[in-house]
Amino acid sequence: MNLEQAMNQQIANWNVLYTKLHRFHWYVKGPLFFTLHAKFEELYNEAAVTIDVLAERLLSIGGKPIATMKQYLENASIEETNHEATAEEMVQALINDYALLRDELKNAVKAAEHADDEATADMFVELTQKVEIHLWMLRAFLNN
Repeated sequence: MNLEQAMNQQIANWNVLYTKLHRFHWYVKGPLFFTLHAKFEELYNEAAVTIDVLAERLLSIGGKPIATMKQYLENASIEETNHEATAEEMVQALINDYALLRDELKNAVKAAEHADDEATADMFVELTQKVEIHLWMLRAFLNN
């Protein structure tokens, strides 16, 4: 996978994740509502910023970011779902998604290094660190 493909895969993934987080924010119920409602909002706001950073970086290096829902769904490895009914299922889905992002971001770092683009590699490393913190916190939330 070349650097532009890796970046577009991340743009797609973060757009699907943004939509999923927004849905979780709206539909979470139960005793964890107040905690997760706020956390999901924090995470979808972060996803929105991440999408913009990725797309603008891709434009700045001469690439073309994908920009339609159809393209996002075609290029994302994160799957759009609608079966999570409980707060715990929502958190577990996010653990799965963030773990996938972490693994793919490591490949994106390699693609950037192969393209001799240290700035993009650094951006992906920083994003990997954020994702790993989210994984730790979400796993701690579920006590796993």
